[in-house]
Amino acid sequence: MTIGDRRILVDAGMFQGEKMWRLKNREDFPVDPSTISDVLLTHAHTDHAAYLPALVKHGFRGAIYATEATIRLAEIVLRDSGRLQEQAVGDAVRGGYSKHEQPEALYTTDDVEATLPLFRSVEWNSDVEIDGVTARWVRSAHILGSASIHVTVGERSVLFSGDLGRHDHPILKDRETPPGADIVLCESTYGDREHPEPELPHEPFADAIRRTVAAGGQVVVPAFAIDRTETVLHALVQMRRAGRIPDVPVVVDGPMSLRALDVYKDESLGELDHDITIADFTDLNLSEARDGRDSKKLNRRTDPMIIISSSGMAEGGRVLYHLMRLLPDPKNTVVLTGYQAEGTRGRALEDGARNVKINGRHIRVKANIVRDHEFSVHGDASDLMDWLKALDKEPETVYVTHGEHHVAETFADRIENELDWAAVVPKYGEVVSIMGDGWDPEDLDVEVPEPQAAGTEPRE
Repeated sequence: MTIGDRRILVDAGMFQGEKMWRLKNREDFPVDPSTISDVLLTHAHTDHAAYLPALVKHGFRGAIYATEATIRLAEIVLRDSGRLQEQAVGDAVRGGYSKHEQPEALYTTDDVEATLPLFRSVEWNSDVEIDGVTARWVRSAHILGSASIHVTVGERSVLFSGDLGRHDHPILKDRETPPGADIVLCESTYGDREHPEPELPHEPFADAIRRTVAAGGQVVVPAFAIDRTETVLHALVQMRRAGRIPDVPVVVDGPMSLRALDVYKDESLGELDHDITIADFTDLNLSEARDGRDSKKLNRRTDPMIIISSSGMAEGGRVLYHLMRLLPDPKNTVVLTGYQAEGTRGRALEDGARNVKINGRHIRVKANIVRDHEFSVHGDASDLMDWLKALDKEPETVYVTHGEHHVAETFADRIENELDWAAVVPKYGEVVSIMGDGWDPEDLDVEVPEPQAAGTEPRE
């Protein structure tokens, strides 16, 4: 948002998915980062937070406002992202598969460390005054610490949905309803569909485990380190307690996933549903692979087990090494637990690819590929509509963002048909004025992001 000479940015994520979108991470930022005064952060997922060190690298020195849980998780995400980018550059140089003579990381771990001191913690449902701007963070129940942000400037207001959770997140406190606003930006990731609600939860997952263990194989679960690892563990605990799956070893492989699990288990944050205890994540034959040596030991094991490792779309991290080992053998199974964006390895596996390219090599796919559709903690179309209906005022316009273009169009049509509200799917980089009476047209502008064609389920 541009308010006179002040520039406030809401979220700073990285593009992922198809190459045309990933390349945008390398483009010049639309404004000089040194002119941004503040960043308001909805949550810690990569597509909302991971560009922050690049802003700092290019001159941003303002404050970054977020909830305490978001700050704790963002520290994990950013450090991991910086390390992976440095590692990717090194791998490309050694492997000779970069097109650039001297490939360069988008940012480094030094840039990450320069970013972390800029974070400022905010309280839930409290007005935060930022030089004439009032902002309020309200629970969105997407991941730990996630929020919708309501911003007021004078008599005008804007509501940013962030990523909205479902009406019944399995482990977090319920989402809340923020104040209404003149302008609403609403996500639309699942704006054209409804989540399944089967009588027997996660049965495709349970069946895959039973069959794979009986065949003597291993199950690998590419899982987002933030929230998805926790919800997968919770589901496994429930299935094991009900006797639906055998008592086989479960390994969480990845320092980022385990550090995030530590944050979720921190009861001092007070963010979990009151019925959830630490045992609901850990009541399994559970072990942790926190360092590289522990992970390498897994590659020498052939006994049946379940390996949970990031990243959730199989775009990086330790899961790639497990996939290289397990994909060529038909007795193994890969369970996909979230949205797989166009252009990702996860999407290729979901679509039935016979080969996938990992670290410069083509890997044959003979393992079973199973999709569990119940894990998404993005609200479905009805969840999103319920959130809009609960607002205490009708907005002048709803800008539908954060979803594949055809999905956003479908959801905008539903808003107009059911609520009779103006709903617009913005173009990439579009700028709109939200002035009211007495405002100069240049006094209050919002740059509205286009729905991301690559898809926007949570990412590492």
